[in-house]
Amino acid sequence: MGGLLFYDWSTLPFVILVLVLSFTIHEFAHAYSAYKLGDSTAYQFGRVSLNPMVHLDLFGTIMLLIAGFGWAKPVPVNRGNFKRPRLMGIIVTAAGPVSNLILAFISFFVLVLCQKYGWLADMQKGSASAILIFLQLMVSINLTLFLFNLIPIPPLDGYRIIQDLVDLRYSESLQKFEQWASVIFLLVVFVRPLRQVTLDPYLGLAKNIIELFSIPIAWILGM
Repeated sequence: MGGLLFYDWSTLPFVILVLVLSFTIHEFAHAYSAYKLGDSTAYQFGRVSLNPMVHLDLFGTIMLLIAGFGWAKPVPVNRGNFKRPRLMGIIVTAAGPVSNLILAFISFFVLVLCQKYGWLADMQKGSASAILIFLQLMVSINLTLFLFNLIPIPPLDGYRIIQDLVDLRYSESLQKFEQWASVIFLLVVFVRPLRQVTLDPYLGLAKNIIELFSIPIAWILGM
């Protein structure tokens, strides 16, 4: 995900707003799905909430501002409370990225409706422009979050999904590396040779997918 400092200063407030909303809904989706499937751990910690303050991580937010990537507080989940721990664990883990995908499509749909039915036509130019910028960023950033979180390296959701999919023997072996999750993640992000063979190809694919969405958005805005 591109760094915030690479955005235009006039766009930066919208980027921050979109990221706060997207992170909050992502973590809420984890917590709510776990609660509905029988695990009240996140509920007891007050995480079944749409209040951003219970989800945002201070260091993760600072890293987002400095390096262009970041994270929220992990949602505590006790898979032992699920009737089918591995299957329901996958559902709870996938709920976060899927929520970002849903946000992207809802924002894209609203963008289409705004242009098709002229919902913004009677607004002041500045207000209409702000709404369009917000919706476009909701599409691109949430698609990025969806794809980024599916990368199978700890502590991202893609890793958790793989861990629940593989044979239990391999799953237990993977758990041994979790104490090094943050170190592994930072190495992959900041050590260029590692990044080039792991993260960069995936982010390149993600960028191409997002650019595909920019084509219809550009066409919609030109209607």
